[in-house]
Amino acid sequence: MEFAYIPSPSRGVLHLGPIPLRGYAFCIIIGVFVAVWLGNRRWIARGGRPGTVADIAVWAVPFGLVGGRLYHVITDYQLYFSEGQDWVDAFKIWEGGLGIWGAIAFGAVGAWIGCRSRGVPLPAWADALAPGIALAQAIGRWGNWFNQELYGRETDLPWALHITSSTDGRVPGYYHPTFLYESLWCIGVAVLVIWADRRFKLGHGRAFALYVAAYCAGRFWIEAMRVDEAHHFLGMRLNEWTSIVVFLLAVLYIVLSARLRPGREEVVEPGASDGDTDDDGAAVKLDKDSEDTDSKDKDSEGKKSEGKKSDGDSESKKSDAEKAEGKKSDGDSESKKSDAEKAEAEDENKDEKETAEAEAKDEAGSANKA
Repeated sequence: MEFAYIPSPSRGVLHLGPIPLRGYAFCIIIGVFVAVWLGNRRWIARGGRPGTVADIAVWAVPFGLVGGRLYHVITDYQLYFSEGQDWVDAFKIWEGGLGIWGAIAFGAVGAWIGCRSRGVPLPAWADALAPGIALAQAIGRWGNWFNQELYGRETDLPWALHITSSTDGRVPGYYHPTFLYESLWCIGVAVLVIWADRRFKLGHGRAFALYVAAYCAGRFWIEAMRVDEAHHFLGMRLNEWTSIVVFLLAVLYIVLSARLRPGREEVVEPGASDGDTDDDGAAVKLDKDSEDTDSKDKDSEGKKSEGKKSDGDSESKKSDAEKAEGKKSDGDSESKKSDAEKAEAEDENKDEKETAEAEAKDEAGSANKA
């Protein structure tokens, strides 16, 4: 008897009246929202406009869902087109069955269309979205838990997954929770891409290629643990071979891209710096307007200061002129006063001289009479 294990949900769907609420679908939707949210933050940090990632995702997500379903149906065609099977089930995406390889390939086509419509480079957009895609996969894998699918070999480990359903060939028991292994691995991939992007400034699609390579490395050993039906070639499952091929292509792209186009893009979205966007872009515009206003206020204060200085200079010049005139006036007054004193002194000397001459004449007349 097992005392420690991961229980499986008794059912993967709840009904809200006539509306079915499926756990698998909820995990996919939540994963998409997380990927777009994180991608938008990274895109803005790279210099792009808010909302661009979501606008392009409107193209990428539907293409990705179609591609993921097509890959699953093609590689597991016997589940839908063999004797005794109903081909209509191939359209029941809510019952599970999305191949990540097809989802990424077709999603890239949709993203290319969206990027062309917005005039942005696809590699830069993919770099911004890469860790978000890994997190979306981590969340989406829990949809397999709701459907009791994609588990590994039997095990007695304390984290074994308890499968209780016996439909579609399932055998109740305790198995490796490969959905959990892949979920945790994808979280590690997201952390790795974010760290490497900050450390090495990855650009031109290399962050996305790193995500692909890292995911393939984990998918290879996790795929080898699974026991669900699959096609085999040379003793390995189809998805193991796919992981090897895609891993090598991703590594080759990283090497060649680093040599041919080193560094990262300087501009990821033309015109994004014009300040005509909403939300965060609006805040940037307001900050810019505030800076312009502050600059104008400083210029005005500078002009006022110059005016005050000019007035001060005028007052100083006026004061100097008045002082100069005052000194000149005082000098003229002193000069006039000195001239008057000289004239008065001359008059006194003249009077004294005339008096002396008169007295001398009187003395001479008196001597003659005698």
